[in-house]
Amino acid sequence: MTSNIHRPDGGELLARTLKAAGVEEIFALHGGHLESFWQGCVRHGLRLTDFRHESSAGHAADAYARTTGRLGVCVVTSGPGFTNVITAITNAYLDGVPVLFIVGSPPLRDVETNPLQGGIDQVAIATPTTKWAHRVTHTERIPELAAQAIRTCLNGRPGPVLLDVPIDVLHIPVDEARVRPATGLNVRTAPAPSPVDVSAIIDMLKAAQRPAIFVGNGIRFAKAEGELQRFAEAAGIPVFCGGHGYGALPYDHPLWGKDLALLGALGMMGQPGLDALLVVGARLGLFTGGRSEAIVPSGTPIAQVDLHPAELGRLREVKIPVLADARETFRALADTAQSVDWPDWSTWAATSTAIKSMTGAMFGPAQAEQSPLHPYHAMETVAAAMPRDAIYVLDGGETSAWSHMALKADASCQIIGAGYHGCLGVGPGMAIGAQIAHPDKRVVQITGDGAMGFHIQEFDTQVRKQLPVVTIIFNNQLWGMSAHGQDLIYGRAQRVIADLPGTRYADIALAFGCHAERVERLADLAPALARALAAGKPACVEVMIDPEVMHPTMPAMVGADNPGPNEIMIPYYDNIVMD
Repeated sequence: MTSNIHRPDGGELLARTLKAAGVEEIFALHGGHLESFWQGCVRHGLRLTDFRHESSAGHAADAYARTTGRLGVCVVTSGPGFTNVITAITNAYLDGVPVLFIVGSPPLRDVETNPLQGGIDQVAIATPTTKWAHRVTHTERIPELAAQAIRTCLNGRPGPVLLDVPIDVLHIPVDEARVRPATGLNVRTAPAPSPVDVSAIIDMLKAAQRPAIFVGNGIRFAKAEGELQRFAEAAGIPVFCGGHGYGALPYDHPLWGKDLALLGALGMMGQPGLDALLVVGARLGLFTGGRSEAIVPSGTPIAQVDLHPAELGRLREVKIPVLADARETFRALADTAQSVDWPDWSTWAATSTAIKSMTGAMFGPAQAEQSPLHPYHAMETVAAAMPRDAIYVLDGGETSAWSHMALKADASCQIIGAGYHGCLGVGPGMAIGAQIAHPDKRVVQITGDGAMGFHIQEFDTQVRKQLPVVTIIFNNQLWGMSAHGQDLIYGRAQRVIADLPGTRYADIALAFGCHAERVERLADLAPALARALAAGKPACVEVMIDPEVMHPTMPAMVGADNPGPNEIMIPYYDNIVMD
């Protein structure tokens, strides 16, 4: 046989295409279907990080993309390897994260023979939760189709793509002359708004008394933070986010109000809320109160800018729909804003953004001898102990909610986690992906004890790869959101399958080779965190929090805040009103 330089196999073609696209990291778990690709990665200097479960590999690729704005790549084997990664695919799809999932599959020639790890249509299964899913059938087309997959991931609204590569297609060598080139690898689109749209948005905002800007993941992936700040400062309009978008402006910026949902507190205080909203790179839904009008009343003038047409007009009538890139939009708005005579919104901006700092007063002063710890006081201690530029990976139900109340972010890569999928167990993989993407930053995973149980084996990956991730486990020995939700709906005596007693997570982390401590008093938490940061290796701090303390948003989450006599409480969704 001639040299493989002239007759490359499919693994070589795939690896060199990824290299040409600027890919540096591959998140994976070994599978024999992909042997030729693993060899190609070695030849082309693509770094392989292997996990103990495919789902964590997928979440790591997701976190790499979320925190860098670049393409994440996850490669796993066929059959159970593919089915194990479906959760990560779906999570990336619902949050609009650009991840290329490459999966092996049995030989094409063995279709309908009951082969090993075959008998399922991986492309058909993945199609509903990807932007594009495709099976490669000819080796010489691998570069061409891989380039199409990459373009699809990154252009328009970002999202995941699945490329299914059968083992025979991947291992067969082909003549170089037959190889279809990888065209369009560097195609990146960033459509700008029209001048008419820009003028209409500015006129809508100028006519308002209490305007707000609402931003999300679109800011992060467009790298629009600088242009957003330029426009917000020129106009004097406060900026808010939902489940995504933390750090779009620095935390202490006078125009940063953090969660848009906090504006619901204005009504409780007898003050008027927003009366015009500019939505850019964000979605109306869970994080804006859903169909409720407590945050965004019906009839509110809305200008919405998005790359996905289906989002324009979801849940609310949109006065000005714009199909455009977030950075180009804010650049055009900021350029125009310099010559606009804007109203003075300083009182509104100060009132609306001050709410973000009021939550701590709800829980009273912290007591050093507190045991078990109040989760808010514990989270405040965590926030104070960590470097200001730390990257936080959040996992769990109530633990994530406590985190959002106390953590401060100054950049849009600093707080990540699951979003619309509501997926527990993302933390270990995402923490590893974030640490690999940012080796110069401290990565801190904050998780509940329930969520930690999904992929606790990734402590092994952290130790093997010498990644100094700090994992903080809030342990109330419960599925906290489930238990407290049942308490609200049915009463404390009716808890079902919600207890998680007795597990000592720090001991488990220690057995994997991590630095590990268990904290049972508030006074001991800050010193334990300092030791974890100084350990120079993966670390775990298990914090025993009070199981009786419920997050203050829980009544609203399960419809128990003020149900009518004819309402059936429905956890996490709108109550059902009976006629």
